[in-house]
Amino acid sequence: MTDNTSGHESFADLFKDNTVSKTILSPGQKLQATVVDVSGDTVFLDVGGKSEGYLDRKELEDETGIVTVKPGDRLEVYFLSSARNEMLFTTKIGGGSTSLVHLEEAYRNSIPLEGYVKKEIKGGFEITAAGNIRTFCPYSQMDLKRITAPDEYIGKHLLFKITQFSEGGRNIVLSRRVILEEEQEQKREELKKHVQEGMTVKGKITSIKEFGAFVDVDGIEGLIPISEIGWSRTEDISQVLSEGQDVEVVILKLDWENERFSFSLKQALPDPWQDIAKRFPAGSFHSGTVIRLAKFGAFVNLAAGIDGLIHISKLGGGKRINHPKEIVEEGQQVDVKIEEIDQENKRLSLALVAEMETDELGGSENEEVKQYMQKQGKHVTNESLGTLGEILQAKLKEKEKK
Repeated sequence: MTDNTSGHESFADLFKDNTVSKTILSPGQKLQATVVDVSGDTVFLDVGGKSEGYLDRKELEDETGIVTVKPGDRLEVYFLSSARNEMLFTTKIGGGSTSLVHLEEAYRNSIPLEGYVKKEIKGGFEITAAGNIRTFCPYSQMDLKRITAPDEYIGKHLLFKITQFSEGGRNIVLSRRVILEEEQEQKREELKKHVQEGMTVKGKITSIKEFGAFVDVDGIEGLIPISEIGWSRTEDISQVLSEGQDVEVVILKLDWENERFSFSLKQALPDPWQDIAKRFPAGSFHSGTVIRLAKFGAFVNLAAGIDGLIHISKLGGGKRINHPKEIVEEGQQVDVKIEEIDQENKRLSLALVAEMETDELGGSENEEVKQYMQKQGKHVTNESLGTLGEILQAKLKEKEKK
């Protein structure tokens, strides 16, 4: 009578059958395996080609001791050794007792190694691996970024790869950076399948420079140019963003070949020009700040992301001037009239109210200007001032007296 009471026992019997293993594997060889059963301290695997193997259950336990796999799950494993037709596999060289032979195999075949960061020493960290074997990881190989706070790594169990194995195992150098770069590359390959220019994605600010901010998006790092930080002109990026801040950005460019990626924070924000005609209709009057002077005119900021141009011909009260600085200066508060709106090209044509002639405005419009000026707390009388340009002159004289 056949005993079918225990699936794992019948599977274990297969290990005693010399005819079962048909595939010849080399130590360190990587392959895909299927979980057949979990019994006691062992996870039994089907590695294909009528070949079976096992690995230590502890490799697949979470922090509470619960096994994280079930029959039918697929795993990426490394072949370690074979004895009595039983093939031993690993997902990594673990923290338990491991022979130097296995460590050398891990080195030659790039098998991940779990290590305990014991302490900081000259040039890097002392790592305890494979039970009680002392190894070394340089600062430059502990992370992708420059190490600024070494204490953050002390006492942690991390994955490494052996980059140097010499003197019979007495000199072992590890790298965590290699593991992180491989993970980053895997994420990058996955991103290639799903992201494209114009998409809005989530990221985290990694560093801030004078010319822009770098952001990490699922393993790829790119630049948000200063011109793409916001709709308003940005002078100091650190006043808007901080390292570690979560943001939503629009992908501007994906250059996978040269690993250059650019993003826009501005384009992920509402466009202030969408309702420009409602907020700043032609013919309306507003206060703004002169933000830049050019030979052809003065740029005035009216609101976040809304700048307009006072052409030089609109300055000087009808008199010809050589440069806008003869009339206004950067940082000056001015009153302007919206003359023309070009929403498609995001342009506003402005006129400086203080330089507009009274007859140019017309009777009703002149009265409207007076009402606007009075709302702004500015005193206007027809007797004392023949043109609105004189308002500015009067103000300058008042400042001189003070």
